[in-house]
Amino acid sequence: MITPDHAWHVVCNHISPLENVSLPLRKALGHCLAETIRADRDYPPADRAAMDGFAVRSVDLHEGGAALRVIGEIEAGGRHNLRIQSGTCVRIATGGNMPRGADAVVPLEQSDEREEWATFRSSVKPGVNIFKKGEDTFRGTALLKTGTYLGAGEVGVCAAVGKSMVRVYRKPRIALVCTGTEIKAAERNVTKYEMRNSNGPTLRAALAQWGFVASSPRQVPDSVAALRSSLLRLLPGHDVILLTGGISVGKHDLVRAALEAVGASIQFHGLAMKPAKPTLYATIGTNCHIFGLPGNPLSAMTACHEFVLPALRRLTGSIPDACRPALHLLLASDLKSKGGRARYILARIQWEEKGPCAVPIHSKSSADLFSASGADGVIIAPSKVELMEAGMIVAFRPWKPLP
Repeated sequence: MITPDHAWHVVCNHISPLENVSLPLRKALGHCLAETIRADRDYPPADRAAMDGFAVRSVDLHEGGAALRVIGEIEAGGRHNLRIQSGTCVRIATGGNMPRGADAVVPLEQSDEREEWATFRSSVKPGVNIFKKGEDTFRGTALLKTGTYLGAGEVGVCAAVGKSMVRVYRKPRIALVCTGTEIKAAERNVTKYEMRNSNGPTLRAALAQWGFVASSPRQVPDSVAALRSSLLRLLPGHDVILLTGGISVGKHDLVRAALEAVGASIQFHGLAMKPAKPTLYATIGTNCHIFGLPGNPLSAMTACHEFVLPALRRLTGSIPDACRPALHLLLASDLKSKGGRARYILARIQWEEKGPCAVPIHSKSSADLFSASGADGVIIAPSKVELMEAGMIVAFRPWKPLP
């Protein structure tokens, strides 16, 4: 069996970003850029007032009590040809372009105005309270690079430089298949021999909270013919297919056989990790990816966050190093591990005076979805580590966007 990190490298080696499309900026949130966004001009494009006050020549205020004649007013966005000379000043609003001759702005609170005259209580240094031309960025500067995730701030940058349309990588089309004759829909009554399908809704929600949309889960019985038929219907219209259950070594674990029957190439099957040891990854055609996730809910969630979500991020243009985000947190209490393989231990984040801590959550088995519902993610215990002591820094994989 290969390690989880090795498995991720295998996935990365078979994945390339999907084609790019042009989208209106209002629809681009959550996508990754397929182009570099550059400043279309200097920002600010001219010297501007940083607050409401008076534009002055600092030399005129070399001592307190100076009085200057007010020769005009400048609003934010207002055109003007004003120029101040010795003994004059201009009333100016925040964001207004500085008049020629002025080299400082005195706040309204530090002045008194009566009729056409303004009196200033103290001296002022050149450049005070002015946004200088180009101090934020210069024309042509690369502001957002290809592969950048478009969040709220990035959308704002695009708007500021006039990019109403942006080129982004399209998001993958995802199908979700839940295998098992014993699996029933959530609304169905079940006998003690059956179970409701929790994997489908859980995985679909896990993808959705990170911005990916999967089709409604399909339920397929444990039959090579049924699985093969379902795969043949789904493959032409999807970039990624997720299957849950049927990937272990039992008599009714038939997913691998069905994948081979449709011509898929198995890239790995079985990993040195707990939970999610039976995880399978296969490819077929050009940039089409199939993940076989374990049937136990906690195992399925672990494999989803370790491999599926990173793969989806890569398909949408994220650079590989950004696809598997991890935090480094203080461990709240001692944690024992059996070693031998990487272990993924449920945990929640607890905020303390010394900073955010990872608090382990006990789970009874890889089927314990109820414990997983209280987790923010997992602590990753390396394969050679048997004891992690409270206070040490541990790697934490978030399973949900954190506040």
